[in-house]
Amino acid sequence: MTTMTVNAQTPLTNGKANGNKALTERQLLLCTCASFEARGDMERLDTAIRQALEGGVTVNELKEAFSGLYAYTGFPRSLNALGTLQRVLSDRMSQGITDNEGKPWTRPAVWDNAEQALKQGTEVQTRLTGKPFNYDFCPQDDYYLKAHLFGDIFAGDQLSAADRELVTLAALSSLKGVEPQLAAHKAGAVNMGNTKEQVDELCQSIATADAELSWPIGVPNDAYAQYFTGNSHLAPIQPANLEAGAETVSHYANVTFEPGCRNNWHIHHGAHQILICVSGHGWYQEWGKPAIALHPGMIIDIPDGVKHWHGAQRDSWFQHLTTHVSTGGEQSNEWLEPVSADTYDNL
Repeated sequence: MTTMTVNAQTPLTNGKANGNKALTERQLLLCTCASFEARGDMERLDTAIRQALEGGVTVNELKEAFSGLYAYTGFPRSLNALGTLQRVLSDRMSQGITDNEGKPWTRPAVWDNAEQALKQGTEVQTRLTGKPFNYDFCPQDDYYLKAHLFGDIFAGDQLSAADRELVTLAALSSLKGVEPQLAAHKAGAVNMGNTKEQVDELCQSIATADAELSWPIGVPNDAYAQYFTGNSHLAPIQPANLEAGAETVSHYANVTFEPGCRNNWHIHHGAHQILICVSGHGWYQEWGKPAIALHPGMIIDIPDGVKHWHGAQRDSWFQHLTTHVSTGGEQSNEWLEPVSADTYDNL
């Protein structure tokens, strides 16, 4: 079966998982570029840069974003992104396009005053983390963080503190193995002036742009939309050895949940349902029990008569195969109340 990549060649602004209501178009364009820089995906970054320039992001804002990200993604990715930006600008200039440089870049004064950089960086770090932070285990890194990252780099005047944190969050969300830093910057992005809704939307948009789904998503699950929070898709499964025009096997299907989507509490009667998780990350919960995090390869056997729900995690697409096995008697689904925002958000 062929793996399908959702939105593989387009920036986050083309995602539809949550309508992109909290972030501005400019913020999404800037964060798209940061996301592809972190992945080292120069092909998609080329496209994202062109759309960012067309959407009002300035050349100097992109320069500051890519240069500052070296502290999180490393110099190689930072320099490659700057090189891609340079090539895009040259190509556009050859086409007669003059891009907006933005406000002139000025050398931060703290670059010439190490003591002031340390003082200013300590204040920025305290604001971002919500309290004073001292990394006594390694004084070298403690100094680098305060004086250089939050001092020298954050002193740039092209991006606001709020936008700089969104750029950082976009990059960290696109890397593996940086969960502690990602969690810290989710909180830090709010402390620096963004809303929780903006942070959640950004993480969902990145998940949408990079979701690799193992099975076709099918068509919008309109017939059951009233029983879902968010968007889901349904793809009936047809055995490969059936001839063209043969009847589709209706009792097997793949259900795809967009980030944050889940079905209502419900009960199966006359059958137990089997879920085979194939892509992304989801949740399954029975009434009165803790939720179970779902990952590819897991199988959930849902007993007849048990109240439950299942769906995607907040920042990931999720797919599972589903079928029902008769336990005798008439089969039916009893749809109940939606999963409350408090229940879902606290997972």
